[in-house]
Amino acid sequence: MENDVVLTMRGICKSFPNVKALDHVDFTLRKGRIHALMGENGAGKSTLIKVLTGVYSMDEGEIRIDGIEDAIHIRSPQEAQNFGISTVYQEITLCPNLTVAENMFIGRSPGKTVDWKTMEKKAGELLDNLGIPARPKQQLGSCSLAVQQMVAIARAVDTECKVLILDEPTSSLDENEVEMLFRLMRDLRERGVGIIFVTHFLEQVYEVSDDITVLRNGELVGEYEVKDLPQVELVAKMIGKDLEELSVIKGRDKGADEQAEMLYEAEGLSSSESRPFDFHIAKGEVNGFTGLLGSGRSESVRAIFGADPVTGGKTSIEGKAVRINKPLDAMRNGIGYLAEDRKGDGIIADLSVRDNIILALQVIRGIGHPFSRAQAEAFADEYIKALDIKTASKDTPVGSLSGGNQQKVILARWLLTHPKYLILDEPTRGIDVGTKTEIQKLVIKLAEEGMGITFISSEIEEMLRTCSRLIVMRDRNIVGELRGDELTQERVMRTIAGGGN
Repeated sequence: MENDVVLTMRGICKSFPNVKALDHVDFTLRKGRIHALMGENGAGKSTLIKVLTGVYSMDEGEIRIDGIEDAIHIRSPQEAQNFGISTVYQEITLCPNLTVAENMFIGRSPGKTVDWKTMEKKAGELLDNLGIPARPKQQLGSCSLAVQQMVAIARAVDTECKVLILDEPTSSLDENEVEMLFRLMRDLRERGVGIIFVTHFLEQVYEVSDDITVLRNGELVGEYEVKDLPQVELVAKMIGKDLEELSVIKGRDKGADEQAEMLYEAEGLSSSESRPFDFHIAKGEVNGFTGLLGSGRSESVRAIFGADPVTGGKTSIEGKAVRINKPLDAMRNGIGYLAEDRKGDGIIADLSVRDNIILALQVIRGIGHPFSRAQAEAFADEYIKALDIKTASKDTPVGSLSGGNQQKVILARWLLTHPKYLILDEPTRGIDVGTKTEIQKLVIKLAEEGMGITFISSEIEEMLRTCSRLIVMRDRNIVGELRGDELTQERVMRTIAGGGN
């Protein structure tokens, strides 16, 4: 099997100020194998890929490529490509206004003139050969995202690629598009290409991969064949401990108890983006809005928080009538809101971790009454420790943190305000399984301490594990409410589809 090795990385080290991102990491890729690179956010996956592709220079270590006798030094992405290493990123880096053929050969035409006819003929042959449903003269922007990904892969393969790196290629694809991409990956595997597959989707790893390498905190945990590593063991290796079953709050639905202390109630609440709806949540309850994308889940919680202009309805907190027309009204009444769009509505990327954490409390307090440096430092220290936020320092720009740690910073921001009612819209989207587990456990702990929490996730299984009551939405209307024994995936899906509750 040693003769099948196409890439070896040995003893790879890479440090940044105050952070050792890679500590003597080994990685081996074999011809005709799909090798998943797994680990939590911040485990070192991206750094290892950037070392391999010449974006970062390694501090120590050795890289060898099949067919080249000596160890190689990769100083740029172009050098990596010259060595047969190509990368296709989650965000398409091609030109949507050019044709498929032009994208496949842009920057690769020899001489000063372009032989369009030959280029289009070769592109057509390559598309047919790889089974990609696109035409050479078709504008790339008219293709689906999956086909654009496949065109980027075709371009990489046509450069005599030995190592193909696919970095989160399925994150924006639907189920059919994912299967289309997997067919191409399997085809390339049969042709002898070694593929490094970086993803957060565990099910996809087991569907298409042959091997798995796990990193944790910049160190190598191990390399395994997929058939020898059950999914639950993979999760345990990624987070560094046995995966405990999450406590489930079923049976604690205080909203069903007439004697329960009601926290928040809305009657006929509507906004510029939501239709009128009734809603309530009790102290210590975790409930959730569920439904397909576009069902009105996010619009409903945005109305509760006043993030969209409120157009009608009555609201009360702890039995007292309140008017919430804007986010500051909600914040002053003890409501926190972690928005669905982490980058657009959550972090301020250029500000430090410390400044992002204190932001909401500072807004409530008023810009005219700033915190002292010592107060801000103390707040940041408290929540960096409490939520185990992995950052080089409090002064690190939050935009440089991994997605999971950015999410923890936003959580810290709202927890610092000590809210009575916390709304979490897709708090675990795009983050690793270990951080997902931490956030789910934190939700349950906060509820046990008396906080009311509304939890929204596209993963129904996660909702069932975390919530004691689900409000089902379709076409921006509430079409059902499930609790207790009704909280099953089958019942949720049937209610969403209109099969009754």
